[in-house]
Amino acid sequence: MNPFYVSDHLQLGASSYGGHVPLAREARRRHLYVVGQTGTGKSTLLLNLIIQDIIAGEGVAVLDPHGDLTDAILHYIPRWRANDLVYLNPVDLSRPIGFNPLSRIPDDLKHMTADGIVASFRHVWPDSWGPRLDYILTHAIRALLDIPGGTLLMLPRLLIDTRYRTQAIDRHVRDPIVRAFWLNEYAGYSDHFRTEAIAPIQNKIGKALMAPALRNMLAQPSATITPRRLIDERAILICNLSKGTLGESTAHLIGALLVTAIAQAALSRVDIDAADRMPFHLYVDEFQSFATVGFSLILSEARKYALTLTLGHQYLDQLPDNLRSAIFGNAGSILACRTGATDAPLLAREIGLQSGEAILDLPNFAAWARLLHDGIPTSPIRINLFDAPQPYRNNADRLIALSRDRFGRDRTGIEEKIARFLQS
Repeated sequence: MNPFYVSDHLQLGASSYGGHVPLAREARRRHLYVVGQTGTGKSTLLLNLIIQDIIAGEGVAVLDPHGDLTDAILHYIPRWRANDLVYLNPVDLSRPIGFNPLSRIPDDLKHMTADGIVASFRHVWPDSWGPRLDYILTHAIRALLDIPGGTLLMLPRLLIDTRYRTQAIDRHVRDPIVRAFWLNEYAGYSDHFRTEAIAPIQNKIGKALMAPALRNMLAQPSATITPRRLIDERAILICNLSKGTLGESTAHLIGALLVTAIAQAALSRVDIDAADRMPFHLYVDEFQSFATVGFSLILSEARKYALTLTLGHQYLDQLPDNLRSAIFGNAGSILACRTGATDAPLLAREIGLQSGEAILDLPNFAAWARLLHDGIPTSPIRINLFDAPQPYRNNADRLIALSRDRFGRDRTGIEEKIARFLQS
């Protein structure tokens, strides 16, 4: 049992005046932003907070672009929560988990979902993006959301196979604007114009789907995990998105799609009374790697649907100006470990310190914070961060095996289905 867990709030660390520093449940709905250089204690803080949520029986999702945090978490999952674990490691090629961002989307969220998926691709390839690519890809994703069993693997075929496209749109797509685009506008493109227009999409999507780790996960029509179900069942979703093994663009794309899908799933809880929406906690380390242009909307809307965000990274220059403004405008609580000389004065101003020297002078495992208490920002609080507790047991391999057995699918069967679709 975690010695510093308290049921109605998280323990962030110890105050320099004695006693623990809590973060109340209600304050978490306004999100927590954590920044600090490598080695200052940021990752250990995230680990401690995640452990507390897991032991409390809360629903948790963790996106880690390095793999160290996800590996550590596995040593703190108690036996009674083993069946709640979904361990998503895309480089596990022999038994991939099925995540289909097009699956089971309510009709009233399909337009927003299409925008979010397109934004995920744009996030990975921002320098080669244009309005025509955006326009066609949005209509393509929107159409696939209506096609039963639709996956991103179908996208290239939708663009180039006239017979397949006409039948799919005519049979399944009901939105009049989407139908009109495909049956009238797109069908009226000359061969030369169409080839030129879709080449960037084929290049980017085709390149992404060349990676077996991505293809075998995204091309499963019957997803083995759906974000709404994970939220409703208070699951523990641990996503090992190590850039070193996946490659940077693949890791960024999977992470962006997951963040978008979790946010959309939270928004779909409009069908549940606000008082009955149990919190679900999304932790994202190096969050700028997965933050699309729609992240500002997620920050502002998530709290209404009991999705809390805990976002960590190393320095402010990693954030575009609009994302930085969204963080400072929407994060109710800010915690800064030691940072560089450029960031310290900016963070000091947000926290309420007189100068950046207080942040520059912090030792490892210490922080300054401005927290939300009863809806009001506190004065600056000096916190000594806790070390990670001793691991409870060394059962990581057993937990991973259990998750693979429950949520993974045999690679051979998946690839046979993909081959049949491509050859049909």
